[in-house]
Amino acid sequence: MPIKPESHLKQLKEITAVLFSLAIAGTMLPPTSHAAMLDELTTPLADPLLAQPPVLVHGKPLPGDQEGLICSPGPTVLREPLSLADAIDLALCQHPQVQAAWAGIKIQAAQLGEARAAYLPSVNAGASQVRSKSSPAAGEGVRSAQSYYAALTWRLLDAGARAANRRAADALLEAAAAGHDATLQKAMANVIGLYFDAQSSQASEQARAQSEALARQVLETALKREQRGVGSRPETLQARTFVAKAELELARARGQHQKALVALNLAMGAPVAGEEAQTLSLAPHTDDDLPALELDLREWLQSAREQHPAILAAQAQLDASREKVQATRAEGLPSVDLSAGQYINGRPNQSPSARGERDTTVGVSLNIPLFDGFSRTYKVRGAQGQVELRQAELRDVQAQLQGDISTAYVEASAALRNLASSRRLLDAAQSSVDAISRKYDSGIADIVEMLNAQAALSDASQERIRTLSDWRSARLRLLANAGRMSRSVLATDAKP
Repeated sequence: MPIKPESHLKQLKEITAVLFSLAIAGTMLPPTSHAAMLDELTTPLADPLLAQPPVLVHGKPLPGDQEGLICSPGPTVLREPLSLADAIDLALCQHPQVQAAWAGIKIQAAQLGEARAAYLPSVNAGASQVRSKSSPAAGEGVRSAQSYYAALTWRLLDAGARAANRRAADALLEAAAAGHDATLQKAMANVIGLYFDAQSSQASEQARAQSEALARQVLETALKREQRGVGSRPETLQARTFVAKAELELARARGQHQKALVALNLAMGAPVAGEEAQTLSLAPHTDDDLPALELDLREWLQSAREQHPAILAAQAQLDASREKVQATRAEGLPSVDLSAGQYINGRPNQSPSARGERDTTVGVSLNIPLFDGFSRTYKVRGAQGQVELRQAELRDVQAQLQGDISTAYVEASAALRNLASSRRLLDAAQSSVDAISRKYDSGIADIVEMLNAQAALSDASQERIRTLSDWRSARLRLLANAGRMSRSVLATDAKP
């Protein structure tokens, strides 16, 4: 049954009125609401081709964890004293590099969706209305004409270009996910080092404060001895010098601690603003029994080669570049397309014809590229060059990780050997101070012996703090460099 032109005109007017109303309403909305409305109109389905990986919905747990980290969308609540686990959680949720890597997964998921969409047909429709007015001499007066069309295009066969592009998109999505994991490990390694630097500087400041207090006690004792006639004026002056030196060292230690806190705050994504970062309170330094290294160096390196996310990401990038070579070659080969359309009163970009005219077309076309000025040749050569580049990048990542793991392993092994020595040194220095203090109070020892013993105790305390920090930091950085760091490891081994 023929469709009346008046019915077409009425439908066109209704559609035009609806679109015009939506456009007017959109201009009256706030920019965010306008963007949200346009997003709903243009993308009514969030992921119709199921391109988004589960990691975007549920998150991906770190190695050894049972569940992924859940980041709160609200303002950051900083708990003090700040533990290492809390510092890492803040970095994983707040650091821009981690957020950029997460956005990279979304970008590659969208690219995969585009690659899958190439297998589906494309459908377009349109309508137009033309009003013309001729002179009275022509006898036509006002003339109104409408035209409508719907068209479908569908690539039926190709030489494998779509399949290669889809495989390349799959590989790039895997690379983005692995790159995100590598960014997490790198961020954790950075925070671990800065946290223990800040914790060591905090303990150093406390040790310097204790040394200053002891120096003042020595000064008070020297003053009393001088008043009783037992001590001499030079001894009192030496004690005053020792107090001044202790004050200077305390000021330097406090400055180093504030500097370390600022660096830690930046590594966490700057959850604390301004000078408040210089007053962060960290969990106290502990001297508990510590675990040993689980593996030898060869096993650490083998584990990294098999499962480190940075290596997996580089390998996936290499696979994607190889698929791009296949896709580039296939794009220069024949393809078969299906097209169909129905046109009423003319075709698009043409003046409407007689009313009621219908034109229906169905066709299959064979496209054979014959000559493009050798452009395809150089595109293939460029894609092959990308493969060589990705191969070099993979070798570079492997070498870099081997160096980082070897360095961290050597540092951890050395720090582990130094733990027992630093403990014995601290005990001996403390015993020496206790013995000389009793002699000094009894008038048997002089001020020089007392000051030397105090300095030796301060140095021994610093060495103990340094070796503990070096061991914990090197061990956890070794785990991160090997791609095995997790929050469960921190909860078990990095004690607050």
